[in-house]
Amino acid sequence: MLSLLHIENIAVIESADIQFASGFNALTGETGAGKSIVVDAIGAIIGERTSRDLIRTGARSALVNAVFTGLPELSWFQENGCGPDEEGNLLLQREIQPDGKNVCRLNGRLITVAQLRQLGRQLLNIHGQHDGQQLLDERCHLEYLDRFGGTQELAASFRQVYERVLQLRRSIGALQMDEAEKARRIDSLQFQIQELERAELKPGEDEALAERRDLLRNAGKLIDAVENAHLALSGDDEHPGAAALVEEAEHALTSASRVSGAVDGLLEKLAELRCAADDLAEQVRDLRESFEFEPGELDELESRLDVIYRLKKKYGDSVEDMLGYLERCKQELDEIQLSSDTIVRLEKKLAEVLEEARKRGSALTEARKTAGKALERRIQSELAQLDMPKVRFRAEFRPKAGEYGMDETGMDEVQFLMSANVGEDLKPIQKIASGGELARIMLALKNVLAENDDVGTLVFDEVDTGVSGRAAQKVAEKLADVARTKQVLCVTHLPQLAAMADVHFSVEKGERVGRTFTQVERLSRDRRREELARLTSGEHITDATLHAAEELLESAEAYKKLHKT
Repeated sequence: MLSLLHIENIAVIESADIQFASGFNALTGETGAGKSIVVDAIGAIIGERTSRDLIRTGARSALVNAVFTGLPELSWFQENGCGPDEEGNLLLQREIQPDGKNVCRLNGRLITVAQLRQLGRQLLNIHGQHDGQQLLDERCHLEYLDRFGGTQELAASFRQVYERVLQLRRSIGALQMDEAEKARRIDSLQFQIQELERAELKPGEDEALAERRDLLRNAGKLIDAVENAHLALSGDDEHPGAAALVEEAEHALTSASRVSGAVDGLLEKLAELRCAADDLAEQVRDLRESFEFEPGELDELESRLDVIYRLKKKYGDSVEDMLGYLERCKQELDEIQLSSDTIVRLEKKLAEVLEEARKRGSALTEARKTAGKALERRIQSELAQLDMPKVRFRAEFRPKAGEYGMDETGMDEVQFLMSANVGEDLKPIQKIASGGELARIMLALKNVLAENDDVGTLVFDEVDTGVSGRAAQKVAEKLADVARTKQVLCVTHLPQLAAMADVHFSVEKGERVGRTFTQVERLSRDRRREELARLTSGEHITDATLHAAEELLESAEAYKKLHKT
């Protein structure tokens, strides 16, 4: 359960610590006091989408901390290798920064928002006013039914086969074309293949040719440079080269070495320099002799590069790209020429996969219909407890429309029908349900669905909209019943719901030093009575309204005591 919630710099809440209890927790307060901000903070700590606009004006960041206790062994803990500490406490933290970035931690360990969201779904469910609108959306009815019936695995098994149906259908469609289009495409492919094959392209050819062309274009300068280098090193009949001059210096010092030993070191260096000069002169000579330029070679290179350039404009940015395109053309041509045989083979496979899809779809439909009957009985039982005993509820099935009578969800269209009054026909919920009826139907549905999951905390954000009087009392009793097995946090304006709570919090807004502040207070018994009186009659609290509030509290306590087990 959610034991502690710390909120810091979120909207009008500068700082608040709320210590929730097990059972039924109620939050009340004036409109705009900040009750929904508490729910937003809870949503943030379980990974829901947040906005940087939540950050209190002037604050550097917003922070939400939450401590969960008494948790079961959740699958998320095993999958992510972390969980509660030795004392069984799970501390979640989420910091919202002005640049939209979020820093999330679990017991001090960094986790991603996606990981936080996955964990949050196993810790806590939030049911808000918009859930009633989801009940009006037929597309949500099938999802509700699958959740209740536990048919998700059957649905996933069907979806896997259906995706194979779509894949085969796309493959067949890609091969199907009329004869004229087929002939045009074959002609186009054959022309492109012939043009590329005539070119006899080789990988890397364009780069090698461009390098050779640049060499030929500068051949004169290159030859002159090498010739001058060779002359400087080797010399000619009139002028000695560097190698000969070094050798002459070496001979000159050789005779002097007999006179002074100091010359020996210089002789060694001159000998090394002479050998290096001889080697270098030989290398320059070899380079000069390696130059072979055929007459007309440059023209041939330019012509070949022009062919490659024109092909690049049509088939790719490099020779490798064009060769790859050539292979794809050949493959497509083979597929088209053999398309008739391929289509027959694929259609046979499609028939087999469709048969398997219908088999799995039928099994899914039967499971859903069984679940639908059970859901009808459970919803009607819940609605009877919510002061709607005459309401009839039905999950109506229709075959799915379309080419194959199926889509990724299965072979069923599901719509929830109801009749609110005796003698009236069953009609779609969205056409006849009032706001109060929608709230109670959604509460009944949420309660039924919650029975099948391990989520320990349910948050109800003003789901009592449109409910009053006797119906409000029934909703309060239902939430109290739910709170016997799960922790319930409820934001409400109704005194009946607030009176039924085990713990009651008041959310109040005020001003201090020119700023708006919201504080959350856990109410004592006397303060609860005053708050219930305010919820009943507004700010004009009298002895009569206080007496009525006391009676409401006593009645709620009596109900909970009677239904304790």
